[in-house]
Amino acid sequence: MTHSLHRRGTAESLSEDYVMLCLTAIGHNDENHEPKLTEFLRIALRHDPVNIGAISLGNMYSNSKEEVVDNAHGIVHAVFVKQDQVADTLKDLEKAGLGMSVVVSGIFEKVDECLDKVGLKHHTANFSLGIWGKTEKLPSNDILEVTTMCGHGMISANLVKSMAEEVKTGRKTADEAAKVLAPQCACGIFNPARAAKLLAAMAKK
Repeated sequence: MTHSLHRRGTAESLSEDYVMLCLTAIGHNDENHEPKLTEFLRIALRHDPVNIGAISLGNMYSNSKEEVVDNAHGIVHAVFVKQDQVADTLKDLEKAGLGMSVVVSGIFEKVDECLDKVGLKHHTANFSLGIWGKTEKLPSNDILEVTTMCGHGMISANLVKSMAEEVKTGRKTADEAAKVLAPQCACGIFNPARAAKLLAAMAKK
């Protein structure tokens, strides 16, 4: 999966940002896969993710958590802010033996630390090579740190600027502003907890 690979930020900021995906392999384990994806989400919810989503429905900021779980199909996602949450979720998933592909996206060394903690090894690794082309046309880096948390590009740079201004003027808290952005990322890999910190930092400039 590549839509979670291009998140920008400092090592400190990205150390509080882990995306987990559970998906089928078409033609291999895709028949009657929905109960397994549902169980993945239920396991993830035990460990307090800041977001969950199902590609077939949306995320927990545009629907209830129960609706997301009940409509699991194809690919589902969960976002965590702590390594322990990732490790504990992986441990429970191994016990559950769902037979589904699980992808963990984050700083490579941090993800490997989670795997080591539960005695697992990564099967495959993908790295982002960055953005190529006329990068001068891109928004500023602080905006990109927020927008790249939606890998399908559904969060507008102008909306991020607007929310930072709302925080700066005191019309919204950083948490409230982040929750305006979160529903725009339909698949649910957006991290509103990290977004709140980024918006607060932008508002101080």
